[in-house]
Amino acid sequence: MWISQAVLTQTPLLNYQRGFMYLGFEDVLRLIHPVLAVTVVFPILGITVFMAWQTRQRRLQAGTTSKSKISPLVGQEHLNLGRVLAASVIIVELLGITRPMFSKIIGDQLWSSEPTKFGLILLMYVVTIGSLICLYRAQAPLWRGIFATLTGAALVVLSFQDGIYRRDEERFLSHFYLGVTVTLLMIFSLAIIQDIYQDRRNRWRTVHVVLNCVALVLFIGQGITGTRDLLEIPLSWQEQHIQLCDYSNKKCPERK
Repeated sequence: MWISQAVLTQTPLLNYQRGFMYLGFEDVLRLIHPVLAVTVVFPILGITVFMAWQTRQRRLQAGTTSKSKISPLVGQEHLNLGRVLAASVIIVELLGITRPMFSKIIGDQLWSSEPTKFGLILLMYVVTIGSLICLYRAQAPLWRGIFATLTGAALVVLSFQDGIYRRDEERFLSHFYLGVTVTLLMIFSLAIIQDIYQDRRNRWRTVHVVLNCVALVLFIGQGITGTRDLLEIPLSWQEQHIQLCDYSNKKCPERK
């Protein structure tokens, strides 16, 4: 049956398909951060939490007479996945702040207007990545503490550069602040891995459990606030029109 083009353009399916045509290069870059968070970070998070629960259950069953059905390798698998999770969170955080930061840098031509600041920003990237690699390789507690501190400090410095969407007026509901906090918790978790297995009093294990329960709550908050921010951030070619809207009264100028 013949259907007019006007009718087809009004169908939801076709509108969704055409929606990808409206994305500019900058919009595609914006999607890298949420896409990696949804397809990489959160699946690994779910598996890591499950492995953590299995490890806990096997440890509790170790004192009983019955043999545990949980694999003895679950603890090592949890450790390996936790290290992968921490790295993926840090990388996604870096990608999330890099796009808006360099958009601002290119717009202001920072390399010519403030070359010292531009050089320091690049240096912070080197420090963050280099310290993270060293943190994964370090064994001694002192060096793990040093590299964890350098990684976290450099990441915080980068995160507070101009151009990054932060919602400073509501920090407890800000995707940015929740993200920085959970990233720092992942860095701290990496730094204390060796201490967890060497502490016979399980003090570090308790710290690890408590802080990662907090991190899990923050991850849930990240999913909620990230979805909200995606609704608020318009496409690049729509920004000049969206900025005319009155957010307090939830009104936009009527079309002439």
